Amino acid sequence: MKRAPAWLLLVACALGACAKPPPMLSGGPFSEVSVLDAQARDLTGQRVRWGGSIVATTPEKDETCFEIVSRPLDREARPRRTDESDGRFLACAQGFFDPAVYAAGREATVVGTLETTTVGKIGEYDYRYPRVAAEHVFLWPKREPVEAYYVYGPWPDGFWYPLWGPWPYR
Repeated sequence: MKRAPAWLLLVACALGACAKPPPMLSGGPFSEVSVLDAQARDLTGQRVRWGGSIVATTPEKDETCFEIVSRPLDREARPRRTDESDGRFLACAQGFFDPAVYAAGREATVVGTLETTTVGKIGEYDYRYPRVAAEHVFLWPKREPVEAYYVYGPWPDGFWYPLWGPWPYR
């Protein structure tokens, strides 16, 4: 098996280190407050950058509110694909955002200032939503599945096995 030249690995690492958030999401500093912290105590006025998966988009007269299941953010400020979550939060931004575009399941990152918590319902459960007055709501492009390639090889027992399996997502 051939080994990749060292310079190729160095270039790949250097390009990976260049990952940074889109300009509208990088205007810090941001408080290291989690959704759980904001539910537990009054942190009104803290500037946060939170993200996750949209559950619902509700346009109102002058603003649009997003209910979002929080997820940890990666180096680009994109929500990571994980089951890890600190809970849900509401992000409300001025203007109209189309619920067909900002649809359930889409990933979004929000920059804004914490307001007082809002009590709502999830099913029959009373839930305390931290509310963010959103300055920016960044909708991430859908993740496209990566095509799977199988490489088969003959093994001593006469059967063919895949050497590696499909990776469904980037």
